[in-house]
Amino acid sequence: MQVTMQRKSFADMPCPIARSLEHVGEWWSMLILRDALRGARRFDEFQEGLGIAPNILTRRLTSLVRSGLLQRRRYSDLPRRYEYVPTERARDFRPVLWLLIAWGNKHFAPEGPSLLIVDAKTGLRADPIVVDRGTGRPLMSPDFALAAGPAATVRQRRLYGAAVGAGEAAADDTRARSRERKSRVS
Repeated sequence: MQVTMQRKSFADMPCPIARSLEHVGEWWSMLILRDALRGARRFDEFQEGLGIAPNILTRRLTSLVRSGLLQRRRYSDLPRRYEYVPTERARDFRPVLWLLIAWGNKHFAPEGPSLLIVDAKTGLRADPIVVDRGTGRPLMSPDFALAAGPAATVRQRRLYGAAVGAGEAAADDTRARSRERKSRVS
């Protein structure tokens, strides 16, 4: 008798990490996104590149489409075939993948890096870091820490405390996103 474990859903958890993992936390999902962001579009390209079983690939592609990370587009009527195109949400995930590449190269590649991040124009190797958009300072502990935000639960407030100027930060973030959207439209 085979027992299947039911995976717990993170969708309703208040933690942004948990909610993100609900959409990209299954390991095939990140590898599919990696390949989609480098140009793979068709089922057979993903299957060949990843060596993934067709049934698993179908489930992962369906999940990524439902999560708004890939858009499914028909490219052939006879036979009916689809391609999977990264959305803006997927493109926003690219820096997360780059950070995973750098972290994996540093900690889990004793033979040396198999993938490098390079400047597209010069070919020079890049070393990604996360910086604060407002100050340009690297987000490193102890200079930066987690704090409960405006939508935090009681538990999160207890664990992380309230952010200093959280209301101002949220308003600044909203204004910055609005300016960004307007500049894209222009």
